[in-house]
Amino acid sequence: MGKMHQTLLQVGPAAFRIASTWRQPLDQLTALYRDYPAPTDDSVDFTVRLEPEKPWRRHVRPSVHIGGDFWLPDAAPLPLAQGLLAAEMGMNLQMALGWRRHLLLHASSVEKDGKALIMTGLSGSGKSTLSAMLAEKGWRFMGDEFALLGLDGGEIVPFPRLISLKNRAIETMQQLVPEDRFGPEMKATPKGDIRHLVPPKAAVARMDDPARPALLLFPRFGHKPELREMGQSEVFVRLTQASTNYVALGEAGFDTLTRFVDRVPAKAMDYESGEQAESLIESLWSKLP
Repeated sequence: MGKMHQTLLQVGPAAFRIASTWRQPLDQLTALYRDYPAPTDDSVDFTVRLEPEKPWRRHVRPSVHIGGDFWLPDAAPLPLAQGLLAAEMGMNLQMALGWRRHLLLHASSVEKDGKALIMTGLSGSGKSTLSAMLAEKGWRFMGDEFALLGLDGGEIVPFPRLISLKNRAIETMQQLVPEDRFGPEMKATPKGDIRHLVPPKAAVARMDDPARPALLLFPRFGHKPELREMGQSEVFVRLTQASTNYVALGEAGFDTLTRFVDRVPAKAMDYESGEQAESLIESLWSKLP
């Protein structure tokens, strides 16, 4: 295969080595993560490898296969134009399958006044867009793909990766954020049109600064604005489904999630626009102790 290019990247508590047959994805990655610290080579938690599925695919219709410490044998390769997406998916995969130091929730999170708001839901619920929007309006962005829940103290530990915007969310955020914080737009990926957004500098500067979880929301986009109560048993079951390592953590995962559900109020939130969601969130936040 020849020599691979590589870059090192630290996001919150996790350190990655990303190795690639091609220079292009790493150049894009390095530009977008320019404000992030670089770990030392011997402190890396995971390696992601971007390489052609077959040797001739390096040059002829180049396609990127995602490999690394953890990988999915049946994952379809991506075209080289989507190499940045492949690198991000590779990092997600390492965390989802290999991380054990926190309970992982597939959720976005933001912080204000030392308290964290966690949002989780199905794809298309708007949790990424809402966290990105709130991060431009006085909240600290803590993460888009995973919320890391401490096994001992139950705090939310920041993991502020690039924010993955899909389809209509791209245009929404372009109205709020300068162009130099966006990565390239990738059309017709397996997840739709995608453009990555660099979090505000404060999110990166404070990514060692955890926050106490204070509110859990299950947003649902495209419905008349409404807040609904949720029972603790329903919340617990939905969070086990939203966690990639709950089963692997065994008793520690059960204890951590039980404590979280017991202590953190939860609501279902329907909304039709970002403004409606922001208003509902602020009304709930103002009532918190």
